[in-house]
Amino acid sequence: MMLAIIVVFYFFMIRPQTKKQKEIQKQRESMKKDDKVITAGGIYGKIKEVQENAFLIEIAKEVTIKVDKGSVYASADDAQQDTKEGGNK
Repeated sequence: MMLAIIVVFYFFMIRPQTKKQKEIQKQRESMKKDDKVITAGGIYGKIKEVQENAFLIEIAKEVTIKVDKGSVYASADDAQQDTKEGGNK
């Protein structure tokens, strides 16, 4: 019985979470200059430079911030545009 609970827990909790984390990591690795992004803090901007562990993001004209790659997500606008274009950029 205990084994069944562990198996159910794995397939409904752990596996989907690790799958989602891998997808987000893959998406971050594919980000490039001029992609629109959102930071974990809710700041919208455009990537100006990709560094090893960070992005330089322009949030306003001539205003650039350095943000850790782990706190950046693709912009919702880009995601909507991808679905309209069939998922190809």
